[in-house]
Amino acid sequence: MSWTTALGLRWPILQAPMAGAQDSALAIAVSRAGGLGALPGAMLSPEALATELEAVRATGAGPINVNAFCHEEPAPDPERQARWQALLAPWYAEFGLDVEALPAGGGRRPFDHAACDVLAAYRPKVVSFHFGLPAPDLLARVKAWGATVLSSATTVEEARWLEARGADAVIAQGLEAGGHRGHFLSDDLSCQMGTLALLPQVRQAVRVPVIAAGGIADARGVAAALALGADAVQVGTAFLCCPESRASALHREALMSEAARHTALTNLYSGRPARGIVTRLMRELGPLSEAAPAFPLAGAAIAPLRAAAEARGLGDASPLWAGQNASRCRAVPAEEIVRELARGVAR
Repeated sequence: MSWTTALGLRWPILQAPMAGAQDSALAIAVSRAGGLGALPGAMLSPEALATELEAVRATGAGPINVNAFCHEEPAPDPERQARWQALLAPWYAEFGLDVEALPAGGGRRPFDHAACDVLAAYRPKVVSFHFGLPAPDLLARVKAWGATVLSSATTVEEARWLEARGADAVIAQGLEAGGHRGHFLSDDLSCQMGTLALLPQVRQAVRVPVIAAGGIADARGVAAALALGADAVQVGTAFLCCPESRASALHREALMSEAARHTALTNLYSGRPARGIVTRLMRELGPLSEAAPAFPLAGAAIAPLRAAAEARGLGDASPLWAGQNASRCRAVPAEEIVRELARGVAR
Protein backbone atom coordinates (compact mmCIF):
# COMPACT_ATOMS: atom_id res chain seq x y z
CA MET A 1 0.00 0.00 0.00
CA SER A 2 1.36 3.42 -0.93
CA TRP A 3 1.66 6.12 1.71
CA THR A 4 -0.98 8.24 -0.04
CA THR A 5 -3.44 5.33 -0.01
CA ALA A 6 -2.68 4.83 3.66
CA LEU A 7 -3.69 8.46 4.22
CA GLY A 8 -7.04 7.78 2.59
CA LEU A 9 -6.32 9.52 -0.72
CA ARG A 10 -7.69 8.22 -3.99
CA TRP A 11 -4.94 9.92 -6.00
CA PRO A 12 -1.27 10.75 -5.25
CA ILE A 13 -2.06 14.39 -5.94
CA LEU A 14 -1.42 17.17 -3.44
CA GLN A 15 -2.63 20.75 -3.75
CA ALA A 16 0.12 23.19 -2.88
CA PRO A 17 -0.67 25.52 0.03
CA MET A 18 -0.90 29.08 -1.33
CA ALA A 19 -1.02 31.65 1.46
CA GLY A 20 -2.98 34.74 0.54
CA ALA A 21 -4.62 33.13 -2.50
CA GLN A 22 -6.81 30.50 -0.86
CA ASP A 23 -8.59 29.38 2.26
CA SER A 24 -10.27 26.18 3.38
CA ALA A 25 -12.69 26.17 0.40
CA LEU A 26 -10.00 25.03 -2.04
CA ALA A 27 -8.56 22.50 0.40
CA ILE A 28 -12.02 20.99 0.91
CA ALA A 29 -12.72 20.80 -2.83
CA VAL A 30 -9.44 19.02 -3.59
CA SER A 31 -9.86 16.56 -0.74
CA ARG A 32 -13.42 15.77 -1.82
CA ALA A 33 -12.04 15.00 -5.30
CA GLY A 34 -9.65 12.40 -3.88
CA GLY A 35 -6.47 14.46 -3.59
CA LEU A 36 -4.88 16.08 -0.56
CA GLY A 37 -6.08 19.64 -0.08
CA ALA A 38 -3.87 22.09 1.78
CA LEU A 39 -4.63 24.90 4.19
CA PRO A 40 -1.90 27.57 4.43
CA GLY A 41 -1.54 28.73 8.01
CA ALA A 42 1.42 31.10 7.90
CA MET A 43 -0.71 34.23 7.49
CA LEU A 44 -3.42 33.21 9.94
CA SER A 45 -3.70 34.06 13.61
CA PRO A 46 -4.42 31.11 15.92
CA GLU A 47 -8.06 32.20 16.03
CA ALA A 48 -8.36 32.42 12.24
CA LEU A 49 -6.61 29.06 11.85
CA ALA A 50 -9.13 27.47 14.21
CA THR A 51 -12.01 28.97 12.20
CA GLU A 52 -10.67 27.49 8.96
CA LEU A 53 -10.07 24.09 10.55
CA GLU A 54 -13.59 24.12 11.95
CA ALA A 55 -14.90 24.74 8.44
CA VAL A 56 -12.93 21.73 7.19
CA ARG A 57 -14.19 19.53 10.01
CA ALA A 58 -17.80 20.53 9.34
CA THR A 59 -17.63 19.23 5.77
CA GLY A 60 -16.11 15.84 6.58
CA ALA A 61 -14.20 16.22 3.32
CA GLY A 62 -11.32 13.91 4.18
CA PRO A 63 -7.69 14.44 5.13
CA ILE A 64 -6.03 17.81 4.56
CA ASN A 65 -2.53 19.17 4.92
CA VAL A 66 -1.99 22.17 7.19
CA ASN A 67 1.07 24.16 6.18
CA ALA A 68 3.29 26.41 8.29
CA PHE A 69 6.50 28.39 7.85
CA CYS A 70 9.65 27.78 9.90
CA HIS A 71 11.54 31.02 9.32
CA GLU A 72 13.35 32.86 12.09
CA GLU A 73 11.94 36.27 12.91
CA PRO A 74 14.56 38.85 11.86
CA ALA A 75 16.03 41.52 14.09
CA PRO A 76 15.18 45.12 13.16
CA ASP A 77 17.68 46.75 10.79
CA PRO A 78 17.08 50.53 10.70
CA GLU A 79 19.73 51.15 8.02
CA ARG A 80 18.21 48.60 5.66
CA GLN A 81 14.73 49.92 6.40
CA ALA A 82 15.89 53.43 5.47
CA ARG A 83 17.25 52.19 2.14
CA TRP A 84 13.97 50.40 1.47
CA GLN A 85 11.99 53.53 2.30
CA ALA A 86 14.14 55.60 -0.08
CA LEU A 87 13.71 53.06 -2.87
CA LEU A 88 9.94 53.05 -2.49
CA ALA A 89 9.54 56.82 -2.01
CA PRO A 90 8.76 57.58 -5.70
CA TRP A 91 6.14 54.85 -5.73
CA TYR A 92 4.53 56.18 -2.56
CA ALA A 93 4.46 59.66 -4.08
CA GLU A 94 2.90 58.40 -7.33
CA PHE A 95 0.02 56.80 -5.44
CA GLY A 96 -0.44 59.67 -3.00
CA LEU A 97 0.89 57.82 0.03
CA ASP A 98 3.07 59.12 2.86
CA VAL A 99 6.37 57.26 2.84
CA GLU A 100 7.12 58.57 6.33
CA ALA A 101 4.15 56.54 7.54
CA LEU A 102 5.58 53.38 6.02
CA PRO A 103 4.20 50.54 8.16
CA ALA A 104 6.21 47.85 9.94
CA GLY A 105 5.51 44.20 10.61
CA GLY A 106 5.72 40.95 8.74
CA GLY A 107 2.32 39.34 8.27
CA ARG A 108 3.70 35.79 8.31
CA ARG A 109 4.09 33.84 11.53
CA PRO A 110 6.67 31.13 12.11
CA PHE A 111 5.19 27.95 13.54
CA ASP A 112 4.98 28.22 17.32
CA HIS A 113 3.28 26.61 20.30
CA ALA A 114 0.17 28.77 19.92
CA ALA A 115 -0.37 27.47 16.38
CA CYS A 116 0.47 23.95 17.52
CA ASP A 117 -2.16 24.19 20.27
CA VAL A 118 -4.77 24.85 17.59
CA LEU A 119 -3.60 21.97 15.41
CA ALA A 120 -3.55 19.60 18.36
CA ALA A 121 -7.26 20.20 18.88
CA TYR A 122 -8.02 19.17 15.27
CA ARG A 123 -5.25 16.61 14.69
CA PRO A 124 -4.82 17.02 10.91
CA LYS A 125 -3.44 13.91 9.25
CA VAL A 126 -0.75 15.85 7.42
CA VAL A 127 1.29 18.86 8.51
CA SER A 128 3.80 20.41 6.14
CA PHE A 129 6.53 22.97 6.63
CA HIS A 130 8.37 25.46 4.43
CA PHE A 131 11.93 26.64 5.18
CA GLY A 132 12.98 23.51 7.06
CA LEU A 133 11.41 22.02 10.16
CA PRO A 134 10.30 23.53 13.47
CA ALA A 135 12.25 23.10 16.70
CA PRO A 136 12.44 19.48 17.93
CA ASP A 137 9.91 20.02 20.73
CA LEU A 138 7.34 21.43 18.29
CA LEU A 139 7.99 18.65 15.78
CA ALA A 140 7.53 16.07 18.55
CA ARG A 141 4.16 17.58 19.43
CA VAL A 142 2.99 17.31 15.81
CA LYS A 143 4.14 13.73 15.53
CA ALA A 144 2.51 12.83 18.86
CA TRP A 145 -0.99 12.79 17.32
CA GLY A 146 0.22 10.67 14.41
CA ALA A 147 0.50 13.38 11.76
CA THR A 148 2.53 12.71 8.63
CA VAL A 149 5.14 15.47 8.37
CA LEU A 150 6.20 16.89 5.00
CA SER A 151 8.70 19.61 4.19
CA SER A 152 10.14 21.20 1.07
CA ALA A 153 13.66 20.56 -0.20
CA THR A 154 15.20 22.52 -3.06
CA THR A 155 18.52 20.65 -3.04
CA VAL A 156 19.70 17.11 -2.34
CA GLU A 157 21.41 18.35 0.82
CA GLU A 158 18.14 19.77 2.13
CA ALA A 159 16.33 16.50 1.37
CA ARG A 160 18.90 14.52 3.36
CA TRP A 161 18.71 17.06 6.21
CA LEU A 162 14.93 16.74 6.38
CA GLU A 163 14.96 12.95 6.36
CA ALA A 164 17.61 12.83 9.10
CA ARG A 165 15.53 15.12 11.32
CA GLY A 166 12.21 13.36 11.07
CA ALA A 167 10.36 14.37 7.90
CA ASP A 168 8.09 11.51 6.79
CA ALA A 169 8.17 12.65 3.15
CA VAL A 170 10.10 15.26 1.18
CA ILE A 171 8.66 17.71 -1.35
CA ALA A 172 11.24 18.15 -4.11
CA GLN A 173 10.50 21.77 -5.08
CA GLY A 174 11.88 22.55 -8.53
CA LEU A 175 12.85 26.02 -9.65
CA GLU A 176 9.70 26.22 -11.82
CA ALA A 177 7.40 26.32 -8.80
CA GLY A 178 5.39 29.43 -8.01
CA GLY A 179 5.51 31.25 -4.70
CA HIS A 180 8.28 31.17 -2.13
CA ARG A 181 11.34 29.04 -2.59
CA GLY A 182 11.62 26.58 0.28
CA HIS A 183 15.42 26.73 0.58
CA PHE A 184 16.84 26.90 4.08
CA LEU A 185 20.44 25.61 4.09
CA SER A 186 21.79 28.13 1.57
CA ASP A 187 20.63 31.40 0.03
CA ASP A 188 22.68 30.74 -3.11
CA LEU A 189 20.10 30.62 -5.90
CA SER A 190 22.64 29.04 -8.27
CA CYS A 191 22.15 25.83 -6.26
CA GLN A 192 18.49 25.68 -7.23
CA MET A 193 17.47 23.11 -9.87
CA GLY A 194 14.50 22.46 -12.10
CA THR A 195 12.13 19.67 -11.12
CA LEU A 196 13.33 17.16 -13.71
CA ALA A 197 16.93 17.58 -12.51
CA LEU A 198 16.17 17.70 -8.79
CA LEU A 199 13.59 14.92 -8.52
CA PRO A 200 15.69 11.87 -9.55
CA GLN A 201 18.62 13.06 -7.43
CA VAL A 202 16.43 13.43 -4.35
CA ARG A 203 14.80 10.06 -5.08
CA GLN A 204 18.24 8.43 -5.06
CA ALA A 205 19.36 10.25 -1.92
CA VAL A 206 16.52 9.50 0.51
CA ARG A 207 14.37 6.53 1.51
CA VAL A 208 11.24 8.43 2.51
CA PRO A 209 8.52 9.17 -0.07
CA VAL A 210 9.28 12.01 -2.48
CA ILE A 211 6.69 14.48 -3.80
CA ALA A 212 7.48 16.34 -7.03
CA ALA A 213 6.57 20.02 -7.20
CA GLY A 214 7.13 22.67 -9.83
CA GLY A 215 5.90 22.92 -13.41
CA ILE A 216 3.31 20.14 -13.11
CA ALA A 217 -0.04 21.24 -14.50
CA ASP A 218 -1.60 18.34 -16.42
CA ALA A 219 -1.70 14.56 -16.76
CA ARG A 220 1.48 14.44 -18.81
CA GLY A 221 3.38 16.28 -16.12
CA VAL A 222 2.04 13.90 -13.48
CA ALA A 223 3.06 10.86 -15.55
CA ALA A 224 6.55 12.28 -16.12
CA ALA A 225 7.10 12.97 -12.42
CA LEU A 226 5.93 9.50 -11.41
CA ALA A 227 8.15 7.94 -14.09
CA LEU A 228 11.14 9.76 -12.58
CA GLY A 229 10.48 8.21 -9.18
CA ALA A 230 8.05 10.55 -7.47
CA ASP A 231 5.60 8.92 -5.09
CA ALA A 232 3.18 11.82 -5.54
CA VAL A 233 2.96 15.27 -7.09
CA GLN A 234 2.13 18.68 -5.68
CA VAL A 235 0.33 21.22 -7.89
CA GLY A 236 -0.41 24.85 -7.11
CA THR A 237 -0.70 27.27 -10.02
CA ALA A 238 -3.24 25.19 -11.96
CA PHE A 239 -5.74 25.63 -9.08
CA LEU A 240 -5.49 29.43 -8.81
CA CYS A 241 -8.30 30.24 -11.27
CA CYS A 242 -10.75 27.74 -9.80
CA PRO A 243 -13.88 29.25 -8.24
CA GLU A 244 -12.79 27.85 -4.87
CA SER A 245 -9.59 29.92 -5.02
CA ARG A 246 -9.39 33.35 -3.38
CA ALA A 247 -7.01 34.80 -5.98
CA SER A 248 -7.99 38.34 -6.96
CA ALA A 249 -9.58 39.20 -10.29
CA LEU A 250 -6.32 40.91 -11.33
CA HIS A 251 -4.34 37.80 -10.43
CA ARG A 252 -6.71 35.52 -12.37
CA GLU A 253 -6.62 37.78 -15.41
CA ALA A 254 -2.82 37.76 -15.42
CA LEU A 255 -2.66 33.98 -15.04
CA MET A 256 -4.84 33.46 -18.10
CA SER A 257 -2.97 35.99 -20.23
CA GLU A 258 0.33 36.11 -22.08
CA ALA A 259 1.81 37.85 -19.03
CA ALA A 260 1.95 34.48 -17.25
CA ARG A 261 4.70 33.39 -19.66
CA HIS A 262 7.06 35.87 -18.00
CA THR A 263 7.84 34.98 -14.39
CA ALA A 264 10.83 35.69 -12.19
CA LEU A 265 12.08 35.17 -8.67
CA THR A 266 11.61 38.30 -6.59
CA ASN A 267 12.20 39.32 -2.99
CA LEU A 268 10.37 42.65 -3.26
CA TYR A 269 7.08 41.41 -1.87
CA SER A 270 8.31 39.62 1.23
CA GLY A 271 12.09 39.79 1.51
CA ARG A 272 12.60 36.23 0.31
CA PRO A 273 12.83 34.88 -3.26
CA ALA A 274 9.46 33.80 -4.64
CA ARG A 275 8.31 33.19 -8.21
CA GLY A 276 5.62 35.38 -9.67
CA ILE A 277 4.46 37.03 -12.87
CA VAL A 278 6.70 40.00 -13.66
CA THR A 279 5.05 43.26 -12.60
CA ARG A 280 5.94 46.89 -13.11
CA LEU A 281 7.43 46.98 -9.59
CA MET A 282 9.71 44.05 -10.45
CA ARG A 283 10.76 45.61 -13.76
CA GLU A 284 11.54 49.04 -12.36
CA LEU A 285 13.23 48.06 -9.09
CA GLY A 286 14.77 44.83 -10.32
CA PRO A 287 13.18 41.59 -9.14
CA LEU A 288 15.88 40.95 -6.51
CA SER A 289 16.94 43.91 -4.39
CA GLU A 290 19.49 44.10 -1.58
CA ALA A 291 17.46 46.95 -0.12
CA ALA A 292 14.47 44.74 0.65
CA PRO A 293 14.25 43.99 4.40
CA ALA A 294 14.64 40.42 5.57
CA PHE A 295 11.70 38.04 5.26
CA PRO A 296 8.92 38.69 6.03
CA LEU A 297 9.37 42.39 6.79
CA ALA A 298 9.50 43.69 3.21
CA GLY A 299 5.81 42.98 2.68
CA ALA A 300 4.58 45.60 5.14
CA ALA A 301 5.66 48.51 2.95
CA ILE A 302 4.34 46.91 -0.23
CA ALA A 303 0.82 46.35 1.15
CA PRO A 304 -0.31 50.02 0.94
CA LEU A 305 1.12 50.31 -2.59
CA ARG A 306 -0.67 47.16 -3.65
CA ALA A 307 -3.97 48.40 -2.24
CA ALA A 308 -3.62 51.81 -3.88
CA ALA A 309 -2.72 50.34 -7.28
CA GLU A 310 -5.45 47.71 -7.18
CA ALA A 311 -7.98 50.43 -6.33
CA ARG A 312 -7.10 51.87 -9.76
CA GLY A 313 -7.43 48.46 -11.39
CA LEU A 314 -3.67 47.99 -11.64
CA GLY A 315 -1.56 44.98 -10.67
CA ASP A 316 1.64 47.05 -10.74
CA ALA A 317 2.55 46.29 -7.13
CA SER A 318 0.68 43.03 -6.58
CA PRO A 319 2.41 39.71 -5.84
CA LEU A 320 1.04 37.69 -8.74
CA TRP A 321 2.46 34.36 -7.62
CA ALA A 322 2.69 31.80 -10.39
CA GLY A 323 4.88 28.94 -11.51
CA GLN A 324 6.48 28.74 -14.93
CA ASN A 325 3.63 26.61 -16.27
CA ALA A 326 0.33 28.45 -16.03
CA SER A 327 -0.93 26.85 -19.24
CA ARG A 328 -3.70 24.91 -17.49
CA CYS A 329 -5.11 27.79 -15.45
CA ARG A 330 -8.84 27.70 -16.10
CA ALA A 331 -11.97 28.93 -14.38
CA VAL A 332 -13.24 25.41 -13.67
CA PRO A 333 -13.99 23.66 -10.37
CA ALA A 334 -11.02 22.20 -8.51
CA GLU A 335 -12.58 18.76 -8.87
CA GLU A 336 -12.11 19.01 -12.66
CA ILE A 337 -8.43 19.91 -12.24
CA VAL A 338 -7.92 16.89 -9.99
CA ARG A 339 -9.64 14.63 -12.52
CA GLU A 340 -7.40 15.88 -15.30
CA LEU A 341 -4.24 15.39 -13.22
CA ALA A 342 -5.37 11.91 -12.20
CA ARG A 343 -5.30 10.79 -15.82
CA GLY A 344 -1.54 10.76 -15.48
CA VAL A 345 -1.60 8.16 -12.71
CA ALA A 346 -0.98 4.58 -13.99
CA ARG A 347 -3.83 2.25 -13.08
